[in-house]
Amino acid sequence: MKRLLACTGLLIAAAALSAQTPAPKPLPASPSATASATIGGKTVTIKYFSPGVKGREGRLFTKDGQISKDPTYPVWRAGANNATALHADGDIQIGDLAVPKGDYTLYVDISDPDNWVLVLNKQTGQWGTKYDKAQDLGRVKMTMTAPPAMLENLKYTLVDNGGGKGSLTLAWENKSGSVAISGE
Repeated sequence: MKRLLACTGLLIAAAALSAQTPAPKPLPASPSATASATIGGKTVTIKYFSPGVKGREGRLFTKDGQISKDPTYPVWRAGANNATALHADGDIQIGDLAVPKGDYTLYVDISDPDNWVLVLNKQTGQWGTKYDKAQDLGRVKMTMTAPPAMLENLKYTLVDNGGGKGSLTLAWENKSGSVAISGE
């Protein structure tokens, strides 16, 4: 009888403990991510949401592809959810564009899917599909390459190459676009 009561007590305690443990949250469809580097003594940070290809390989960047359904097409939010944010804690140069210290939103003009153009926009804090061309600081052609393998999740990379020079790269699916950054 004592054993039965002890076993019953243990089962009740175990049930109470497992009921208190919350179920794990499912991973978001487009998780948040950050890329950062200090280039020429100036820290550059990109905050974005990283969508996945999710079986749409070869159907994202075509003229009638998934991205062409965005209301800002051919200017693409270059991420998911909130607009992709760039912060520079000092004046920098992206390609041939002078970028004063501050906060910006990044978009990419993909009218030609094989020749991207990075768009720096002065409007910040908006949802990714709210784009106002009148707020553009400027545009910079990107150097295009193909990643070594299909990239499931969109990824920004900032790299300090030394000597006050670096690069910004955006890669997703079968496309990769890069642009030089200078901190001096």
